Amino acid sequence: MDTPDTPTIESLAVHLGVSASATLKNLLVKVDGEIVAVGVPGDREVDLGKLGEHLAPATVELVTTEDFTDRPDLVRGYVGPQGMAGKAFRYIADPRVAPGTAWITGANKADTHARNVVCGRDFQVDKYLDVVVVELGDPCPACGAGIALDRAIEIGHIFQLGRKYADAFELDVLGQQGKPVRVTMGSYGIGVSRAVAALAEQTHDGAGLCWPREVAPADVHIVAAGKALQNELALELAELLGGAGVRVLVDDRAGVSPGVKFTEAELIGVPTILVVGRGAANGVVELKDRRTGEREELAIDEAVARLAP
Repeated sequence: MDTPDTPTIESLAVHLGVSASATLKNLLVKVDGEIVAVGVPGDREVDLGKLGEHLAPATVELVTTEDFTDRPDLVRGYVGPQGMAGKAFRYIADPRVAPGTAWITGANKADTHARNVVCGRDFQVDKYLDVVVVELGDPCPACGAGIALDRAIEIGHIFQLGRKYADAFELDVLGQQGKPVRVTMGSYGIGVSRAVAALAEQTHDGAGLCWPREVAPADVHIVAAGKALQNELALELAELLGGAGVRVLVDDRAGVSPGVKFTEAELIGVPTILVVGRGAANGVVELKDRRTGEREELAIDEAVARLAP
C-alpha cells in the first residue's frame, strides 16, 4: 500500500482509517550490539525495562540514526518482519502477535506498508516474551483478573548491570569446574532522600508534615508563646527533657507572634507540640498531638513525666 508520510503508528492509523491495534509496531533495539526487532500491537508500547530483564545479562539499547545509516535494508518508520525476520534481524514478539494473526505493518520500503501480513505464514517469531507496558484491565498472569493500576513512589531500585563492567575490568572468579568464570554484576540501592519524600507524601495533612516518631527530626517541639517568662520556662523544659533523652526543638524566637510559631510548628510536623503560653504563670503547659490535633493541659511536672522515656 502507498502510505506517504506515515512513519508513526498514529499517522498510519489516521491515513488508513483503522485502529492502531490493527497495526504491528516493530521496535529496533541493539542486544549486545546486535540489531533485534521487537513486535507488539500498534496500540501498545514496548517496556524496555521488561525487555532488559528478559535478556539479561545482555545489554539492551535503542538503535540510533547512525545504525540506520549503516543498514540501508532497514527503512526507518517502515520496518516489517516479512522477509526480514531471521535474516536482517532476530524477531522477538509479544504473545499478542500470535501465529495466524494478520497485521498491517511496514513493507521495508519508504512510504509503503503491507496489509494482511500473517504471523507464521509471512514471518516467523524467534522468541515470544511479555514485553508490553502494562495497562489498566490487562489480565493478571496469576489469576486472570483485570489488573488495576495505582500510583506508587519509588524509594529503591535494582540495576542488572550484566557483564558490561565485568568485561571492562576482566573481573573473574573461580567457577564450579575450577576454571575462571566472568562475573555477572548487579547493584541495588535505597534512596534516603526518596524515603524522606515518600514519608512526607504519605503522612502530611493540610497544615504541613506529620512525621512518624521513628523518623521525626525531634520528639517534642516546644513553642514559647509569650515573653520573658515563657521563653525562660521553655528553655528550662528543653534542658530537663534533653537530659532525659528526649530530642527537643525549641522555638524561643523573639519578636515572632504566637500565631506564626503555631503555624510553623504544624508545618514542621514534630509528633508532639508543647506550648508554653499564658498558663505558664500558673505552672500549666499544653500538650498537642500533631497528628490527631488533641490538646491537653498539664502541670509542668506532669508534662515532663509524660514526655520523658
